[in-house]
Amino acid sequence: MKKLLILLLILLFAGAWVGQLMIQDSGYTLIAYNNVTIEMSLWVFLIAMFAVFFLFHWALNLLRGSLRSGQRFRLWSQGRNQRIANTKSLKGLIALSEGKWWQAQRLLTQAGDKSELPLISYLAAARAAHEQGEDADCDELLNKARDAAPQAEIAVGISQAQILLSRGQYEPCLATLLDLNKKAPKNTYVMKLLREVYIQLNDWSALSKLIPELRKHNAVKPAKLLKTEQRCYSNILEKSISQLPAHADNEEKAKALGTAWHNMPGQLSSDDVLARHYTNLLVSIGAEEKAEAAIRDLLKRNWDDSLIALYGRIQGSDAKKQLEFAKSFLNDYPMNADLLLTLGRLSLRNQHWGKAVDYFEQSLEEESRPETLSELARLLQHMGETERTLKLIENNFSLIGNGLPQLPMPEKAVAITKPEPIISDDHIHAKPRFKPIS
Repeated sequence: MKKLLILLLILLFAGAWVGQLMIQDSGYTLIAYNNVTIEMSLWVFLIAMFAVFFLFHWALNLLRGSLRSGQRFRLWSQGRNQRIANTKSLKGLIALSEGKWWQAQRLLTQAGDKSELPLISYLAAARAAHEQGEDADCDELLNKARDAAPQAEIAVGISQAQILLSRGQYEPCLATLLDLNKKAPKNTYVMKLLREVYIQLNDWSALSKLIPELRKHNAVKPAKLLKTEQRCYSNILEKSISQLPAHADNEEKAKALGTAWHNMPGQLSSDDVLARHYTNLLVSIGAEEKAEAAIRDLLKRNWDDSLIALYGRIQGSDAKKQLEFAKSFLNDYPMNADLLLTLGRLSLRNQHWGKAVDYFEQSLEEESRPETLSELARLLQHMGETERTLKLIENNFSLIGNGLPQLPMPEKAVAITKPEPIISDDHIHAKPRFKPIS
């Protein structure tokens, strides 16, 4: 209040002073331009100049205010559209998480470029279109995502690769991933997708080259990576045989298989899973001597029931040494049914008929198996012990009769005269033909 009063007093004194000056001398002002002259007092000229200045200032403020109003309207309109787009994006993402694909695609597509994050909207809309099987719409939305955010090429490419992979379009998916791998060689997710595509394409050679990169960048957990290696090199071993010409003999197959085995990374040569597979392949092509040596090395490292069972089925270079090697495990596994069955078979190869019977009987006592029953019954039959064979079958009939339907049977057993044992190498279904193996 005091400041206002002081200001009014100053203006009053200033006005009185200026008024006194105007009375004393009005002054003279002349403005001439070509043939036009304008005459006025100095004070009128000054008042006119102030009036023009204030008029110009007012007009300028008016223009500036109108421009600001238009800008405010545009900002308000843009903000409103963005809020609407953000709301649609949120609703679309919720619909996507709930599996409402059509609704999600519609809302996210409408949001589009008007949302704060158009890339996310378009990628999510592409996924919704993919879930509906709308491949054309999906591809179009992916292109819009790429155009909306060129700097996010890797992200869009990964989404496209995922969609192609789920469609089963492995070749274009592989092309996309290889391009991404060149642009982002350290991207572990691209490596994971490449691993999956190579498996689907059965491209084991390419997968074997990718595995060191997976290990280097810790792209896959060690346990999963080990399984990948085992699967990869197991198929490489099989392929080394299958890709040979149809007329290739067993010797050529064994050579190709051996080359594939020795070309594997050093640490995998001691992998039990791969070694077992390699051994089984050797057996399948008739290279039993090599298989016997491989199984012997495996059993020295780690005991395995399936390996000792396989060891009794193959014929090594020296049947006596093979039997002695199997016997060396009796102290540690005296009641193992697989070991006893193998010892019985190896005893047959050495023509130790009595010992073979003992081993088969012990194995059958430890674990009743149709395979062991068949081996023992076949041996007893060829030893001429028919009654013992029939009694053996009668006592273990449940092994060969397992799975038979419940059918009516005679109340009294019918006496069997002139029995003809029917026993095969694997099951008791046909007359045996047995020759001692020397």
